[in-house]
Amino acid sequence: MLILQVVALQPLHGYGIAQRLRQVSQEVLQVNQGSLYPALHRLEGRGWLKAEWRQSDTGREAKYYSVTKAGAKQLAQEKASWQRLSTAVSNVFREAKS
Repeated sequence: MLILQVVALQPLHGYGIAQRLRQVSQEVLQVNQGSLYPALHRLEGRGWLKAEWRQSDTGREAKYYSVTKAGAKQLAQEKASWQRLSTAVSNVFREAKS
């Protein structure tokens, strides 16, 4: 879900995705390459991401990922599911305080 969210904002290469997650989460989320690239390949295999080779800011070729229509639909479903779950957990914590 987090990868789809980051890539939905703009196409990024793997390193850029990891950096953006780290930056936006204020250093809490740090994704290593051993986890990130298999996840990107799975998302691409499911048709939620598409990839194309482009020149990066450093002048090197890099595989840039962007969200497909199916990926955007999946992201919306994942966000709704996360919202339901986080609301339920908040309700349990609120109840526990009573």
